[in-house]
Amino acid sequence: MKEAKPKKVRPQQSSAPPVVASAAQRQAAAILEVLAGVRRPAEAAQVLQTSLPRYYQLERRALLGLLSACEPVPRGPRADASKRLTILERENRRLRRECDRQQALVRATERSLGLVLPAAKSLAKGASSDGGKQPAAGARKRRARRPSVRALKAVQLLATLGSGPAEAEPSSSTTVRNDV
Repeated sequence: MKEAKPKKVRPQQSSAPPVVASAAQRQAAAILEVLAGVRRPAEAAQVLQTSLPRYYQLERRALLGLLSACEPVPRGPRADASKRLTILERENRRLRRECDRQQALVRATERSLGLVLPAAKSLAKGASSDGGKQPAAGARKRRARRPSVRALKAVQLLATLGSGPAEAEPSSSTTVRNDV
């Protein structure tokens, strides 16, 4: 005959109440007495030496605590924020190294092909060395572009596609300007 494998025994939770401060025990007892119908809320507030609104506040907190304690506990390992943070920091460092490596490869390739760098291009065309803020001699000055709100453009696009509601179309009088 086969020997029966011993069953794994789960440790039993102790039925002894946890050690709690005496004020918390008194509050819990008073709230339970009110919920059981033994006392009225005003009597419980008097026993706890608090006001009636404060008693109701304590009762609400107690019921929320009971409700959250009755929620099912998810199985498996819990998500740890500090672990997640270290993983993301490590990935960030790796991606920065990879980006630096790619930039170095691009620079080396440009040098080997003899390509002119963007800063050198603008100087070669006769632009000033102040970052291109002043137009070159003889060049026409461009008119400053008037900024527009992206949301209004999106609404207009949706309206032209026929998927947006008719009343969402902005009229020309409601155009928002962002003059600075």
